[in-house]
Amino acid sequence: MHIQMVGTGSAFAKKYDNNNALIETGGFRLLVDCGITLPKALHQMGFSFPELDAVLISHIHGDHVGGLEELAFQMMFKYNRKPVLYIADTLIEPLWEHTLKGGLTQETLNKLEDFFVVRPLEANKDIALAPGLHVKLLQTKHIQNKPSYSFLFNQRFFYSADMRFDGGLLQELVEQGISTIFHDCQLEAPGVVHASLDELLTLPESVQRKTWLMHYGDAIEDYEGRTGHMRIVRPHERYEV
Repeated sequence: MHIQMVGTGSAFAKKYDNNNALIETGGFRLLVDCGITLPKALHQMGFSFPELDAVLISHIHGDHVGGLEELAFQMMFKYNRKPVLYIADTLIEPLWEHTLKGGLTQETLNKLEDFFVVRPLEANKDIALAPGLHVKLLQTKHIQNKPSYSFLFNQRFFYSADMRFDGGLLQELVEQGISTIFHDCQLEAPGVVHASLDELLTLPESVQRKTWLMHYGDAIEDYEGRTGHMRIVRPHERYEV
């Protein structure tokens, strides 16, 4: 299984695009989140929407779902098919009612299923998305009263959505055999709704060595050599996980 970041930036980053990713295994290509900058960034990487087998959404902030309208319209009008959308069952209604309804609705097309093949996912269940690719949704804390899910792929790779610091969870995952963690990181403290670098630096060395930092601000170059045993995820680079 490989991961390639389409962008590694925070919601406000201008240099690194929204933190969205491509996961590939056995010829299956999964887009993880589809933010505002995703359509252009994906194009600049040489990919087009029909080359994606499915998209998986973590939560409904714009840097994670802001590109879904273009994805839906391109697939409908240029390619005459619906993209497959994997999404937590608790996010289906808010995604449509609070994010996509105003832009996508037209004539008799007035529900999410008119634009996507919707595949609801239940949290805490290991679900096969394709041969060799399983995912478990873990609800993690981000914004109060707004569900947000991080992803555990193949019981060995943890990919955080936007989440507050939870050292206990990360330690538990490592003890369970997780080999790689891709974690969002707010460079400046306090993190508030994201784990800050200062908080992540309190992790034991055994956890830090498995942790890669993503979803960072434009000042990431200033933090080279200041991330402890944690490494920095680079945009467009391909990693085996």
